[in-house]
Amino acid sequence: MTFYTPSKKLMNLFRLVLVAILFCSSNFTANAASGEGHGEAFSPGDMIMHHVKDSHSWHFVDGHYGTLHLPVIVYSADRGLEVFSSSNFYDEQHNTVAYNGYELSHGHISLVDSEVKVWDFSITKNVAMLFINAALMIFIFMAVAKAYKKNEGKAPKGIQSFIEPIIIFLRDEVIKPNIGHGYEKFMPYLLTLFFFILFGNLLGLLPGAANLTGNIAVTMVLALLTFIVTNFSGNKNYWSHIFNTPGVPLALKPIIVPVEIIGIFTKPISLMVRLFVAITAGHIVILSLISLIFIFSSIYVGIGSTIIVLFINLIELLVAGIQAYVFTMFSSLYIGLATEEHH
Repeated sequence: MTFYTPSKKLMNLFRLVLVAILFCSSNFTANAASGEGHGEAFSPGDMIMHHVKDSHSWHFVDGHYGTLHLPVIVYSADRGLEVFSSSNFYDEQHNTVAYNGYELSHGHISLVDSEVKVWDFSITKNVAMLFINAALMIFIFMAVAKAYKKNEGKAPKGIQSFIEPIIIFLRDEVIKPNIGHGYEKFMPYLLTLFFFILFGNLLGLLPGAANLTGNIAVTMVLALLTFIVTNFSGNKNYWSHIFNTPGVPLALKPIIVPVEIIGIFTKPISLMVRLFVAITAGHIVILSLISLIFIFSSIYVGIGSTIIVLFINLIELLVAGIQAYVFTMFSSLYIGLATEEHH
């Protein structure tokens, strides 16, 4: 295995990202100091929830020129399918207003003076980040696959030399030991799961980015996929351990069997909650420390908070990898328990 040496292109990309972070950070602090750009008193709770929750508009920099208005796609039984820009829900002062019989309140779209159910299929901030995450994965792994074919039998180069050791580590230290025989058919799913979570976690740390992996709907779908793969791959031995646990006295089976059945559902729930809590909590802590600067309006608090935020950001980079690793490891473990043959 060769050591990874960053190429000139990757170093230039890193510098560009660093400049973008500094630019976004400076705009964030300026907006926060002015009460989110509306002349209002600074509210830490509103600011934190605004950055953590999903939205129909993507605010990179507060104000009309720093906002990306995303498409609204709604359907109701009375009016059918309608598509329009979320900018129609805001006036010149950026206050929410009704548009064409629809209103946007606390992130939910409904019909004005009507109880008819509105189905919202809009491209929200998290959905847009999901597309960006997927496009980034496709771009990177297409480049890695192309490099692998080009350098077959040779030492990996460029981004291939960075990604390939991670894949080998996951295969040899996580997936294969936990699943054992037949692990190969689960490799595509588990590798996709790991890199999707990893990229989502890292992108979420960028200023102005969406909180993709800190959205419980996203973590629920990931956990549901592991639940489906696990239970549809379960063999006779797996189901017999659940409904007829061996080595347990007959008198205890009425207690053990319900516990085993509940365990089928608590495993994916634990995956869902763990990732959601870890990522969201990290964002809230960082934003809370930044808020202290504007609450106390003190240069000493500002310097102290900045130093602490810097170190927590470095820890969050580590947490991004750890959470992707943990989710993949437990998914591999659950699949391995479901496919293990009787000894």
